Amino acid sequence: MRVGLLGLGRIGAFHAATLAAHPRVDELVVADADGARAAEVATGPNIRVGDAFDTDAVIIATPTATHAELLMRACAQGVPVFCEKPVATGVEDTLRVLKAARQSGTVVQIGFQRRFDPGYARAREALRNGDLGTLHRVHMITADPRPPAPGYIPTSGGIYRDCHIHDFDILRWVTGREADTVYATGSNRGESFFADAGDVDNSAALLTLDDGTLVTLQGSRYNGAGYDVRMELAGTRGTRAVGLDPRTPLTSTEGLQPPGEPWPDFVSRFEAAYVAELGAFLGVASGETESPCTVEDALAALYLAEAAELSRHEGRPVHVMEVVR
Repeated sequence: MRVGLLGLGRIGAFHAATLAAHPRVDELVVADADGARAAEVATGPNIRVGDAFDTDAVIIATPTATHAELLMRACAQGVPVFCEKPVATGVEDTLRVLKAARQSGTVVQIGFQRRFDPGYARAREALRNGDLGTLHRVHMITADPRPPAPGYIPTSGGIYRDCHIHDFDILRWVTGREADTVYATGSNRGESFFADAGDVDNSAALLTLDDGTLVTLQGSRYNGAGYDVRMELAGTRGTRAVGLDPRTPLTSTEGLQPPGEPWPDFVSRFEAAYVAELGAFLGVASGETESPCTVEDALAALYLAEAAELSRHEGRPVHVMEVVR
């Protein structure tokens, strides 16, 4: 296959190395707004700088604000496309992309890599095969050890759209349920640029699923212990924890301490999942399998993020249907 890759920032450069080494990729065509960066990446024998859309499949790893238009171009050309989350910065543009994908029949996969993490997959299976019994409670946490660059925050969409959208997607995927209500809040305990952008750097939310299951969610941009992403599912027959491993940045007061170095960031924590995700996309682009994460899936997660932001601003529980278009 000839694969195109747009965007060569941190995650894009990681994808470039993954794709260049993949046995199914004969040629990787890369492009970036920074020509020097593109030339630096295109040093391998099967990598060149060029038109990423003149290929068999294209991967979008550019800044969020560019996703919708690039997805629309892929749909117009009928090129199978993988795009890092989110589809767009808002609901209207996401709906526009969804319409284009449906009308063109273009295959689209959205990058929610937690679906390819073995821990989440095992939790999903345990719930479905009855090991947990009836699910009653879920707890999730996503905490970064340090905040993004100040210039990123005003265009990020806020912590619920930018960060917790991963939690919302994996919640739907693992449980197979939809959320009915969201009650979200947040606080500013760090640098002023979060508040200046109307955002928060610490977050908490309570969701009620459509079957009555209660879900708690916490997040932070200042988790000094390291990168912490976990999910706990408690049912009538058992409990499962995802993300509790030798590198979890968590020490108990009873003396239990993970033996490994704490996870420093999301790329190292989910490295294997990112590789598996791209491998799955190559199968999707070849027509062997259906997309494991569609635009419809991304829209559903975005609706939860929209409900959370509305709840945070208005200080009340929000029914998800209030934000559905």
